Amino acid sequence: MTLIDHVTNAGALPSLERTIQFAGRRQALLAHNIANASTPRFQHKDVSPQAFQSALRDAIDDRRARTGGAHGELGFRGTREVQVTERGLKLTPSTQSGRGVLTHDRNNRDLESMMQDLTENLGAYRVATELMRTRVGTMRVAISERV
Repeated sequence: MTLIDHVTNAGALPSLERTIQFAGRRQALLAHNIANASTPRFQHKDVSPQAFQSALRDAIDDRRARTGGAHGELGFRGTREVQVTERGLKLTPSTQSGRGVLTHDRNNRDLESMMQDLTENLGAYRVATELMRTRVGTMRVAISERV
């Protein structure tokens, strides 16, 4: 393992990276749902943030058991809806049934729920990116030897 691998796989960075990838891809999916809220027969799709968080927690626990948690590859295996690829995470959303009111155009829209999901997801993205920015800033200061 190279020095750069030790730096980029240290601490919370790998889990923050996965969280940012998940929230970014889910944000696009949620925006697609909102954009099509008035499309007849449109069934909105989503992925489970709870399943993602559970899989991420398992990967973090596994890394802690192997290395003490301070460094090492994050063995995130994904879920049924979230797969790990060379380019990051790929989402395979499922149709969300039982949410919203089925209207005369066969669309089960619930705009309030969709906006709440969008807002909660944006909050998770913002927290993860701010934590990542702080960590990278600390590394930048250490590398440049400034105090």
